Amino acid sequence: MAPQTSEPQRALSDALEQPHLLRTETRESLRNRGISPSPPPLDYNYPDVGRPADPVFPEEYTIETSTGLVPQRTLEQIRSRQDRQPSSSSSSDIEKADEKSNEFVTFTINDPENPYNWSRIYRWYVTMIASLLVVCVAYGSAIVTGGLGLIEDKYHVSLEVATLTCSIMVCGFAVGPLLWSPLSEIIGRRPVYIISLVLYTIFQIPCALSPNIGGLLACRFLSGVFSSSGLSLAGGTIADIWSIEERGMAIAFFAAAPYCGPVIGPIVCGWITVGSGRLDLFFWTNLAFAGAVAILVGLIPETYAPVILKRRAARLRAETGNPRIITEQEQRKLTFQEIVRTSLIRPITMILTEPVLDLMCMYIVLIYAMLYAFFFAYPVIFGKLYGYNDGQIGLMFIPILIGAGFSLIFTPRLEKQFHRICSRRPPTPEDRLIGALIGAPFIPVALFILGATSYKDIIWVGPASSGIAFGFGMVLCYYAVNNYIIDSYQKYAASALAAKVFLRSGGGAAFPLFITQMYDRLGLQWASWLLAFLGVGMVFIPYVFYLFGGRLRARLNKK
Repeated sequence: MAPQTSEPQRALSDALEQPHLLRTETRESLRNRGISPSPPPLDYNYPDVGRPADPVFPEEYTIETSTGLVPQRTLEQIRSRQDRQPSSSSSSDIEKADEKSNEFVTFTINDPENPYNWSRIYRWYVTMIASLLVVCVAYGSAIVTGGLGLIEDKYHVSLEVATLTCSIMVCGFAVGPLLWSPLSEIIGRRPVYIISLVLYTIFQIPCALSPNIGGLLACRFLSGVFSSSGLSLAGGTIADIWSIEERGMAIAFFAAAPYCGPVIGPIVCGWITVGSGRLDLFFWTNLAFAGAVAILVGLIPETYAPVILKRRAARLRAETGNPRIITEQEQRKLTFQEIVRTSLIRPITMILTEPVLDLMCMYIVLIYAMLYAFFFAYPVIFGKLYGYNDGQIGLMFIPILIGAGFSLIFTPRLEKQFHRICSRRPPTPEDRLIGALIGAPFIPVALFILGATSYKDIIWVGPASSGIAFGFGMVLCYYAVNNYIIDSYQKYAASALAAKVFLRSGGGAAFPLFITQMYDRLGLQWASWLLAFLGVGMVFIPYVFYLFGGRLRARLNKK
């Protein structure tokens, strides 16, 4: 259920009705709230305020004050680099001196609009909805893999062109975040979710009714663009409602979602192919799924603190007539063009200039691409060896889900280990890689097992069981590397994650285009082993960064 109105909210409402009673915080009260001369590290979730330096008031989105207003001048006095003796002036003198300064809006004590104050049950509900959204989007990308033969027959195209219907939507995943991420900074996450998911749901209709392959490809690409809001914003939604110390397990569910979603696609649509032989049912069922998720997401209130506070500031300005009540984002306002330019250029610049990011992204790209490779390798393996139909082939993906489930069970132990490290010393980004150290070897091992058991005289359990190891290693590695990127880049983590999504989607789109041909040319064993050797070559990345990452980052930052 939605959060209920509390005493602080009523107090704030009373203050709004009597504008002259509004007061602001003093230096003494701010120090009591924990405001120190050294600002805390930025959360990647907070907006760029258009300055080369950190914002003056990064705590604006997390701190709760009794008045809900913090004078900028008082804050700058605390944050001044000059050594200052505590002022002997009374708090009333300070308030008079600051009457003409801007006042930043904050949440009030126990503010019900602050997502951190929502009940734990409700926050887990929001987390599950956000993760379900990612599953829904990823599922939509893979639904066609359950019936490529239907696409070949209906549109009279080759297997390569039929495969493109999957790849083209994944390409849309790379393009969409360049629009949705900056737009969410201006209008909030909830409106972006509603707009994009409604469009995604509607575009399942022309996908189902398209009379030619060109129309289907165009609609699939636009479906990828519209649905990508879930991939680019859902992680931010989870970060909106959980503090850094609490969000580990919630992020683990989010990390599993983009990998579990595609696995469900061939399971469901494989049986649609067997039962009806109708391609349009793929998209009608996806329309129902996406529509239901869109309704659930639309019922969730706004979670993005900068937008919540910006709306509150506008309300307070209207009620009090004081134009100096603002947020720091409003004070250093960027135009939409500037935000888009930052969102577009900075990730590309980081791809070209950040070797640390490139290596980590290469690792994620490999894992994501191998997952999509499975969608086209399994029909070859289980179709040729055992004569399975599309529905039976879809069931062979269940072990990947089982492996992903094991990784979620294991994740709390990793979180406890990380918290133990934090209690002993300040953590480093490399401490986040413990999960990757454990999960990385499982990926090539899974592919070696797949190749070694791809013989007709070996029961289907052999090649299918490789999915357990792959699912386990895949989710652990993604979870660890994602956290490593966030902790390494901090203020620019949003751009680093955008670069990761761009490269990951490119890899996921490219691999399916040649996997079937590779298995036909190299054979079932050597094709899997080639991927396994590629995985072995990449295993060293998390180990090297765990051992030498600090020195590598320091050296590269100097350059």
